[in-house]
Amino acid sequence: MENKKFDKTKVYTISSAHFAHDIFSSFLAPLLPLIIQKLGLSLSLVAFLDIIRRTPALFNPLLGLMAEKKDVKYFVIFTPSITAISMSLLGLASSYWILVFLLFVAGVSSALFHIPSPTMIKKASGEQTGRGMSAFMVGGELARTLGPILVTSAVSWWGLEGVYKLMPIGFISSFILYIKLKNFPTTIKAKRLEKGDTKALLKQHKNFFIFLASFILFNTALKSSMSLYLPIYLVNNGATIWYAGISLSILQLSGVAGVFFSGKVSDKIGRTKTISVSSIGAVLFMGLFLYTQNIVVLALLGFFIFAPAPVLMAMVQDTNSPMPTFMHSIYMGINFGLSSLVVLFIGYLGDNIGLNQTFMICNILGLGTLGALYFHKRYL
Repeated sequence: MENKKFDKTKVYTISSAHFAHDIFSSFLAPLLPLIIQKLGLSLSLVAFLDIIRRTPALFNPLLGLMAEKKDVKYFVIFTPSITAISMSLLGLASSYWILVFLLFVAGVSSALFHIPSPTMIKKASGEQTGRGMSAFMVGGELARTLGPILVTSAVSWWGLEGVYKLMPIGFISSFILYIKLKNFPTTIKAKRLEKGDTKALLKQHKNFFIFLASFILFNTALKSSMSLYLPIYLVNNGATIWYAGISLSILQLSGVAGVFFSGKVSDKIGRTKTISVSSIGAVLFMGLFLYTQNIVVLALLGFFIFAPAPVLMAMVQDTNSPMPTFMHSIYMGINFGLSSLVVLFIGYLGDNIGLNQTFMICNILGLGTLGALYFHKRYL
């Protein structure tokens, strides 16, 4: 019989693994102003770097099928070290193509971590899926809060080329995770796949995936513009690299609060209502931030802009599919694939009309999330 209780130990262990991994994957954005200066990159080339990091998401469904049959805890244990190696070497990259290689490796590592871990959270959360996803996302958002501070401090201590000295933190993290998870029972049971299983699953949930794709497309216009380009936007408007890094951390820290509350709230009032409130808040406070440049408004924006993430993940698990990891891999593929296109679009616009105007356009596009929610209410 499936456990219906919330297993705090399991949930918080996996959430800690999320923190250990994502603290390194958060290094790119705060380093971008320095990398641009060092290598003379355009915003379009910067966008392509983020796309390269997301490219392994194209193989998410295949990785998801593989994870249905493997002991996935080892993905969770070792990927923090792999990501630490690749992201800590960014400052030493002497050419654009070395950056491309390092970020591609980080992308593969990220995919291997993020595909199975939410399904493990689902199993450990019992009937409180939203609460479990919130704890999981808190680990990631807290990492993206402290990551910019950590890497900005490393730059101030050792310079851009000295960021590699942070690499041992990843090794230590994987060692600790191995100690804690080596006897962790595999929560994903292999399922014998029959011919046509995946095709039937995709057909059954077609409208749900359409909703996910449309919502993610417009939500990413808000989230990617702020999480990737905020330091560049602030530096271009006269801020120091330190202030830009702190601002990104404030955005992410408030995002921790957003993901912490949204999953638990969605367990009580429903997934759709929770996402509706967060979408309206994100559009409203991004507009206010662009107008006022106020740090308090930026914090409120972070709360709402990241809040949908655990709710969407809970919705994927709510489908109660017999192939939960594969379902999540489809979600991740849609998420990263569309996010890549949006990041490229933002970079292109930023090069041609400037980031100030580009951010305004992204704010308007964010209204499309409400249209996606209307589709969800009508067709699902």
